[in-house]
Amino acid sequence: MNITLNGKEKEIAENTSVENLVNELKLKDTPIVAEISGKIIKPENYSSAILEEGNIVELIRFVGGG
Repeated sequence: MNITLNGKEKEIAENTSVENLVNELKLKDTPIVAEISGKIIKPENYSSAILEEGNIVELIRFVGGG
């Protein structure tokens, strides 16, 4: 199935959770905010937040600087 991830089309498997996607992208240990179609998902809900065809997903990483 297809989603839009950070503005780009991405094909993922059916029943992929936000947690699965974060792990697949090797962002597990990176502080991020996940948003699905305009709704922010709390980290404790990543495993139960199942992505659906056409979802618009934004994974926002925090970057420090000086």
